[in-house]
Amino acid sequence: QVQLVESGGGLVQPGGSLRLSCAAAGRSFSSYYMGWFRQGPGKEREFAAAISWSGANTRYADSVKGRFTISRDNAKNAVYLQMNSLKPEDTAVYYCGARNSGWPFIWDACDYKGQGTQVTVSS
Repeated sequence: QVQLVESGGGLVQPGGSLRLSCAAAGRSFSSYYMGWFRQGPGKEREFAAAISWSGANTRYADSVKGRFTISRDNAKNAVYLQMNSLKPEDTAVYYCGARNSGWPFIWDACDYKGQGTQVTVSS
């Protein structure tokens, strides 16, 4: 069974850091573009960050640029999201997605989607 499983979420104080992981199982995702979306309370799901299959190209939402870093390890079939300088408005469920055909990286176009991990930024 092909699946994406997110981990690493939790409660963190404003200004803190978290590292999210997305482990892929059931097939190799080394040729897939992968990325992260998030959905805050009462909000629609939005794009956060994405990375090309080789890792050479990345894209970020303006709201996270300069604070979040996406990376991947194809040998481990995993993608990561390092989140620094977290703000209360970063509170959301974070979802991992994988798309075979590249940009644009949008939720509805992802071939595989994870179940999400909760990130709460609060003092």
